Amino acid sequence: MFFLALTSLLGLMLLSGIPSCNGGAELNPYIHPATPKGWLKGNTHTHSLWSDGDAAPEKIADWYKSHGYQFLVLSDHNIMLDGEKWRKVGTGKAEATPEHVAELQKKYGESAVELREKGGAKEMKLKTLSQLRKQFEEPDRFLFIPGEEISDKFVEKVNGKDVTRPIHHISMNHDELINPPGGTSVRDVLDRTIAAVEAEAKKSGRSVFVHLNHPNFQWGVTADDIAYALGERFFEVYNGHRGVNNYGDKDRPGCEKIWDYVLALRLGKLNGPPVFAFAVDDAHHHHKEQMVANPGRGWIMVRCATLGVDAIIEALKKGDFYATSGVVLEEIEATKESLLIRIAAEPGIEYTTRFIGTKLGGAPGVVLQETKGPSASYRFTGDELYVRATVVSSKPHPNGYEKTDLQTAWVQPVVLRRK
Repeated sequence: MFFLALTSLLGLMLLSGIPSCNGGAELNPYIHPATPKGWLKGNTHTHSLWSDGDAAPEKIADWYKSHGYQFLVLSDHNIMLDGEKWRKVGTGKAEATPEHVAELQKKYGESAVELREKGGAKEMKLKTLSQLRKQFEEPDRFLFIPGEEISDKFVEKVNGKDVTRPIHHISMNHDELINPPGGTSVRDVLDRTIAAVEAEAKKSGRSVFVHLNHPNFQWGVTADDIAYALGERFFEVYNGHRGVNNYGDKDRPGCEKIWDYVLALRLGKLNGPPVFAFAVDDAHHHHKEQMVANPGRGWIMVRCATLGVDAIIEALKKGDFYATSGVVLEEIEATKESLLIRIAAEPGIEYTTRFIGTKLGGAPGVVLQETKGPSASYRFTGDELYVRATVVSSKPHPNGYEKTDLQTAWVQPVVLRRK
């Protein structure tokens, strides 16, 4: 049976300060009254020609900035955007098309696009993060957070055949490359990756952040893998790449079910910290819409008073953010008594808020209450391990993970009980 039965719990414990694996800060996300802080829009997972994306990083940065994002992580596979990187101009995989080069020259000027001839082929030099910062960053409007996608794998034998389990993380706010550490199992790779990020944080003296990517991509990471790797505190509940199996299949759970399973097991048996959810693009295709991996499919909204890397990382570690594919929230207010959500409602759009949780000794991830309208409030009964919320609108996503997606927001869990 997929879900483990929960063991009995004694006492009520409000979690107000679990040590974080991300640089030693504290996680204190569970009780946060309404504040005057604003919400910052950002994406932590997207790809450029530095790895397997199809566009120059300046085109990607311009898209996100012009679409109202305040921060962006260009997270190419196992590479930082520094040093010298050239891409062949052509029509092959990981090449800059002649049309794309012409587009960049028209927008930014011919002198802004550096070209050369090498081995009888034309090549384009890619912009570094330092160059992009000078070109696009603006105080109180837009910034980059440096990062990478640490792309690892574990190969195991299944019925005598080698099966590859991809294991990817987004790490951010560091300048040095964090190499994939490998491991003896999927869980070992998870633990080693978190340890590598912690080591980089200690070495750099900076607050480095990491989240797990698309666990169902090629069915690489199971719910049990996540639950027992207690260093994993953040993961992608919604990834816009159409090949990552967000919703599972007839035999395997979708990412929301994984989330509830991990929360129930962590809080009800393992005495571990909760997991918080991201929505991301994982964009690779930046020239045409309705492709496998387009920008604008999922993002996070971070409650933060100032637009700065340290402030954003601090808010993320506290869990003071929500994930969304289009629904905008005005306020999330959690107290010891209740969880209140106010939606920035659009005229003519209906909203359904489902408060989801696991009760003491109960099945993981059940709907505790369903409310229609622009605001919703759930009063805790005292026997919940945690309560989170999903807000689903009647508005179709214009270019979602699936073409039938409705715009949705995911509110982080309020933790009420712990073993």
